[in-house]
Amino acid sequence: MNCCGIGAANVVEPAKIDWRLPRHPVIKRGTPFLLCVLDGWGENVEDDYNGIHKAQIPTIKALKNGAPKRWRTIKAHGTAVGLPSDQDMGNSEVGHNAMGAGKIIEQGAGLVDTALRSGNLYNDKGFSYIKEAWSNGPGTQHFIGLISDGGVHSRYDQLAQLMKGCVERGCKKIRVHGLTDGRDVAEGSSIKFFTELEKDLEALCKQGCDARVASGGGRMYVTMDRYEADWKIVERGWQAHVLGEAPNKFTNSVEAIETIKKKNPETNDQYLPPFVIIDKNGTPVGSIKDGDAVVIFNFRADRVAELSKAFEYQNFNKFDRKRWPKVKFAGMMQYDGDLKLPKHFLVSPPLIERVSGSYLVKNGVRTFACSETQKFGHVTFFWNGNRSGKLDHNFETYQEITSDLCPFNEKPKMKAEQIAKVAKDAILSGYYDYIRVNVANGDMVGHTGDMAAVITACETVDKSVKVMLDAIEKVGGIYMITADHGNADDMAQRDKKGKPLKDSEGKVKPLTSHTLAPVPCAIGGSGLPPNVEFRTDLPNAGLANITSTFMNLLGFEAPADYEPTLLKW
Repeated sequence: MNCCGIGAANVVEPAKIDWRLPRHPVIKRGTPFLLCVLDGWGENVEDDYNGIHKAQIPTIKALKNGAPKRWRTIKAHGTAVGLPSDQDMGNSEVGHNAMGAGKIIEQGAGLVDTALRSGNLYNDKGFSYIKEAWSNGPGTQHFIGLISDGGVHSRYDQLAQLMKGCVERGCKKIRVHGLTDGRDVAEGSSIKFFTELEKDLEALCKQGCDARVASGGGRMYVTMDRYEADWKIVERGWQAHVLGEAPNKFTNSVEAIETIKKKNPETNDQYLPPFVIIDKNGTPVGSIKDGDAVVIFNFRADRVAELSKAFEYQNFNKFDRKRWPKVKFAGMMQYDGDLKLPKHFLVSPPLIERVSGSYLVKNGVRTFACSETQKFGHVTFFWNGNRSGKLDHNFETYQEITSDLCPFNEKPKMKAEQIAKVAKDAILSGYYDYIRVNVANGDMVGHTGDMAAVITACETVDKSVKVMLDAIEKVGGIYMITADHGNADDMAQRDKKGKPLKDSEGKVKPLTSHTLAPVPCAIGGSGLPPNVEFRTDLPNAGLANITSTFMNLLGFEAPADYEPTLLKW
C-alpha cells in the first residue's frame, strides 16, 4: 500500500548545500539508535478519564520515574508546530513534519488563513482555473470536505469564507458535499455544524446564488480513507458526491443526520452512512457533471489524496467510477508535491527543505522506518517533508504492516506487537543505525472514545515498547521515546472548569479528539554516555527540537538553523 502515492524515485534536493554533519563531541557515531513515536500519547491530568493513567504501563512509568534528568515534556500543538494559535490541537501530520524537519513550519490551516485574509487566494491561478467553470459557463461550484472546526483536516470558517468569495465573484450555483466529523470534535456536534452550514447557504441564496448541501456521510465511512487502506470508503463517497447515489435520500442535511441516527442509535458522526439530498421530484440536487468545478476544501493531505486520484487519473482502477465527469478539479492545497496531485490547487503547501532524512542518508546513516498502514505515511511521507518515496534507496528500508479494517476499539491491540517484533529484528540485525517507528494505538483507539479499549491499547503499547528497549539494551544502543500529540490522555469532554460533561442519562460524554497536552520525551540506553541529559533552559521546547536531539543521539551535530537540541553534556 502506498502513502499518498509513495513511489520509487529518489528525491532530488537542491545541489548547492553542504550536507556534511560534524561528529558529535561526546556521543559515539554508529551506536544503534531507536526513535519510537507513541501516537496520541500526551502528559495530562492523572484522573479517572486519562486512559494512559488508568492503564498498567510499567515500562513508560519506569522511564519517567527512573531517570528524571532524562525525561521531560515538550509542546506538540499550536504555534510550536506551525499552527495559527495555541488553541489549535496538534496532529500527526504537523507533528511528524516538525520532527522530521527540525524547524517550525507554517502549516496548512495558517497558510489558508493568510491566503483568504490577504485575498491572494482569489488572484492566484488555482482559483482562476476553477472560476472558468462558472464565469464562462453554467457550471456548478462543488465543495467536498469535512464540516467542523477541528482544524486538523479543515475548518468550517474557511469554507464559509471561500463560498462567500465565490459568490462575490459571480458564482451562481454552489453544492456542498459535507462529511461529518465526531473525531477531531465532539461526537454529535455534526448537527450544530450542518445547521450552521444550512443557515449560511440560505444567506447565499438570498444573494442570488443557488446554494445547497448535495450529499454527505461520516468521515471514517465515506470518502476520507487514507494510505489506500480501504478504497470502499472512497467509492461510497464517489457514488454519493459524483453520481448522486446513496441508500439514504433526504431533502435537508440536518434531517438526514437526525433521521439516520434515530433509525440506528448506534450510528455516530464518524461512521454515518452516505446520504444524498434530493428535490421534490426525487432527483439529486447536486451530482457532479461535465463542466462543473470541484474543490476539496480539506487542507490536510492524507485523507483526500485517494479521492483526488479518482478525479485526476484517467487510468484509474481502484473501483468502477461508472462516470468520470470532465470538471475543473482543485484541492485546497497540493496534497502530494512529487506526484503533482492535484495539478491545480488554491493555496501553495509549505516548502520543507533540508529535512533530517536528507542529511542522514548523505552521511551514510542506514535507516529502517516502520509502522502500520494508519501511520506508515507519517514515518515516511510526512517525516520527509511531504515527499513521496525514499530519499535514498541505498540507505533506507521502509516496512508497512497492514492495519485491520475495522473500528479500532474492536481490536485495540492493533499492530503494536508486530511493529515491536519487526523493530526488534531490525535492531538486532546489526545493519541499521537508525530505527524509526510509530505505534498508533493511543491515537486511533483514542478517537473511538471507548475507555476500556483505550486502556487495552495503552497497555499493549507499553509492552511493545519494552520489547524494543530490551533489544536496544542487548546491542548497547540508545533510544528516544516521544509522541506527536495527545489523545488517549483525556477521554472526557469537559466544561470550562475542567469537570467532565455528562449526557441526559448521567454518562460522561466521551472525548474523541486530540488534546492540547504536552507530550513526553525520554532518552536512555547503555550506549548513551552517563553525562548526557536534558537541558533545563528550554521550557517552551516543542517537537521541532526533537530533530537536533536525535541527530545528536546518532552521533552528529545538527544543522545550525535547526531548533536547538534538548541535550546537554
